[in-house]
Amino acid sequence: MRFRPCIDLHEGKVKQIVGSTLDSVHPGSAEVNFESGRSAAFYADLYWRHGLSGGHVILLGPGNQAAARQALGRHPGLLQVGGGITPENASGWLDAGASHVIVTSFLFEDGRFSFERLRRLRDTVGREHLVVDLSCRRRGERYVVACDRWQTLTQLELGADVLAELAEYCEEFLIHAVDVEGRQRGVEELLIEQLGVWVDIPTTYAGGIRAEADIETIERLGASKLDFTVGSALDIFGGHGLSFAELVRRYAPPKG
Repeated sequence: MRFRPCIDLHEGKVKQIVGSTLDSVHPGSAEVNFESGRSAAFYADLYWRHGLSGGHVILLGPGNQAAARQALGRHPGLLQVGGGITPENASGWLDAGASHVIVTSFLFEDGRFSFERLRRLRDTVGREHLVVDLSCRRRGERYVVACDRWQTLTQLELGADVLAELAEYCEEFLIHAVDVEGRQRGVEELLIEQLGVWVDIPTTYAGGIRAEADIETIERLGASKLDFTVGSALDIFGGHGLSFAELVRRYAPPKG
C-alpha cells in the first residue's frame, strides 16, 4: 500500500476542489477547499525529494497546460497526467515527462464505453503508459463510472469481469469515489471492499479521506491491494487531518 501524491490544477493554480462541483457550464460554481500560493513545480520537487512516484497531475479544465508541463518536466517519469487525454495529445504528454497518461472521458461515446477508443490509445502509448480512470458514483449497491468532470453518468458499471477485461489494456486504475471526494466525511467503504476483491493490477483509491483511521480502513477492506491519494485533508493543502511528513514516513516506498 503506497501513498500516491497529487497536483490538481484549476485555472493554472494548484487547488483542492470538490470535484463533483466542477461544471464546465458554470465554471465559477466550483467549491474550492484550498488554493496554493506555490507552483505545480514546487510540489513536483517536494514529491521527488521524498521519493514519491506514481502520483498524478490532473488538469481541471483549460488554462493548465503550462503549469502541468512545468511540473512534469522537473523530474521526468515521476508523475502521471490526466485531463483531456486523447490519442492525438497522449504522446506529447509522455514527451513532456509524464510516466503515464490517465484517460476517462475519451473512452465514452454517448455514455457507452468504447473498446475501440481504448485500443487506439493503448496502441498509441503502450499498455505500460496507460492508466484508466474509473471514478464512479454509487447507485444503490452499484458503482457507475462518471465522465465529463464527473457530471455525466455512463452506462459502465464496475464489477470483477469489467475490471479484468479493462486490465488487459492498461497498467493501472485510478478510482475516485465521486460522492465523497473532497468532502472529508469518510471513505466509500463498500467500494473499497469490492475493489479489494476485484482488482489485480495497481489501483489508486481517492475520496473522503480525512484521518489516519480512513487509511487504515482502506488497507483493511481493500486487502492491502489499493494505494491511496489524499487531497483536502493534507496539511500541505491547508488541511488539518493528515500530516504529509507522517504519510511519507509510513507509506512511501523504501528508497534504494
